[in-house]
Amino acid sequence: MDSQSNKSNRHLQAAICYSGSRHAASPSVIVIGAGFSGIAAARALHDASFQVIVLESRDRIGGRVRTDYSLGFPVDLGASWLHGVCNENPLAPLIGRLGLPLYRTSEDNSVLYDHDLESYALFDMDGKKVSQELVSKTDVIRQDHSEDMSMQRAISIVLERRPDLRLEGLAQKVLQWYICRMEGWFAADADTISLKNWDQEQLLPGGHGLMVRGYLPVINTLAKGLDIRLSLRVTEIFRHHNGVKVTVEDGSTFVADAAVVTVPLGVLKSNCIKFEPRLPAWKEEAINGLGVGLENKIVMHFETVFWPNVEFLGVVADTSYGCSYFLNLHKATEHSVLAYMPAGQLARDLERMSDEAATNFAFMQLKRILPNASPPIQYLVSRWGSDENSLGSYSYDIVGTPHDLFEKLRTPVDNLFFAGEATSMDYTGAVHGAYSTGLMAAENCRMRVLERYGELDIFQPVMCEEVPVSVPLLISRM
Repeated sequence: MDSQSNKSNRHLQAAICYSGSRHAASPSVIVIGAGFSGIAAARALHDASFQVIVLESRDRIGGRVRTDYSLGFPVDLGASWLHGVCNENPLAPLIGRLGLPLYRTSEDNSVLYDHDLESYALFDMDGKKVSQELVSKTDVIRQDHSEDMSMQRAISIVLERRPDLRLEGLAQKVLQWYICRMEGWFAADADTISLKNWDQEQLLPGGHGLMVRGYLPVINTLAKGLDIRLSLRVTEIFRHHNGVKVTVEDGSTFVADAAVVTVPLGVLKSNCIKFEPRLPAWKEEAINGLGVGLENKIVMHFETVFWPNVEFLGVVADTSYGCSYFLNLHKATEHSVLAYMPAGQLARDLERMSDEAATNFAFMQLKRILPNASPPIQYLVSRWGSDENSLGSYSYDIVGTPHDLFEKLRTPVDNLFFAGEATSMDYTGAVHGAYSTGLMAAENCRMRVLERYGELDIFQPVMCEEVPVSVPLLISRM
C-alpha cells in the first residue's frame, strides 16, 4: 500500500504547476470519500479528462450505502429507497438503463413518508390489531409560532390549546406511533427536530421505491474505471492558493489542484480531519449547527413467513420510544425477511448491545404481536452511529438553526469543494441528494480549476447534464 501511495503521490504531484504557468498535464483532483457523492464527483471529473484519485477510509465503496449478500440475497443495511420514483430523479436514468427493479411502497405525499396506509398492520402491545379507521382519524395540526421549537413541544402545545384533539387510550398510542415514524424519517428524536424547518425538504413525485436488488449495482457502475484507494483514512487537508495536500493515517501524502470533500457530517463534526488553514467560521458554524440522526436496521431472516401479507407491521405504545416498526421485505423480494428499524435514542441504546442481544430485543417486540413467531435463522445488525466512518445515519434540522446551513456546508472554500447528503438544500438524507451534490461539486471544481489556468471553455457543455432516460423504470406493486 505504501508503494502504491508514493507512486500515486508522485503521479499527482507531476500534474500540479506551482509556478503558476499553464498546465503541462491534465488538471488533478483528490476526492475524499467513496460514497455516492464522492463516486459521482469522481466519475464526472474523470469523464472530463481530469486526473482523479479517490481516498476511502473503509475497505469498500458505498459509504452509507451498503448492500449485504451474506444471507444469500441482497439486503441494504443503509439507504434502500429511491425517494421519488420518476424520471425527474437524477438517479432514474442510471437505474433505468441498468434495468434494476423497484418496488413502490407508497404513492405521492404518503402520510407515513415511505409507506401508504393501504398495506399495513398495526398492533397494540397485547397483540390486538388496531383498526384502520382509528389510524386514519389520528392527525396533528401544525401551528404557526414566532419562535422555533421542537416538534415534540409543538405537539404538546397543540393538544393543550385544542382539547378536542386530545386523545386517550389506544388512540393516544397510535399518535405515538405516528411520532415514531416521523422520528424514523429524520432518524432523530421528536424533541430535537425543528418545527420551523422539518418540512423544508422537497419530495419528488412518484412516491418511494425500494431497491429490490440493492444500491450496490448502481454505485459499482459509477465506479468503473476510477482510481479508488481503499483503507486510507484522511487525517489532514492542507490547502494553498494553487493546490492541496492530503495526508492519510500512515503518513502518506497526495497532492492535486483541488479536493472534493464528501465525508459524512458526523465525521466532520468529530474533528478527526484537520484542516490547515482552519476552515472559516461560517463553515464551522454549518458543521456544528446541523444535526446528525441515527436509524439502524436489524434484519431477521426466518425459515418461513408467519406474518400478514402487508408492507409493514407496527406496534403502538404509550411513548414513541416504545413503538416498533417492521418492514416486510418478503413483499418486495420474496425472501422471508423482516427488518426492524429503530431510530433516535432507541437506536443508540440498541447499539450498546451485542448483535445477538439487539436481535433478540427486536424479536421479542415481534413476539408481542405474533406469539407463534419462530426465531430467525440468520440476522444482520447495522451500527451507523458507532461506525467511525459515518458516526450517524444522515443529517436533519435541529431546533433553533437556520435551514441555509446545508447550503453553507456545500459552499466551496478556496479549492476545497464539499458534497454529500448534508450539503443538499432540497434532498437531505436521500441518495439522489448525495448524488446531485457530487455532480454539482464536480462541475464547480472543474470550472474553478480550468479558470485558474485559462483553459475554461464557455462552449463546453456542463458535464453534469444527463442524457434523457430511454429505459423505463421497472416498478412493481404487489
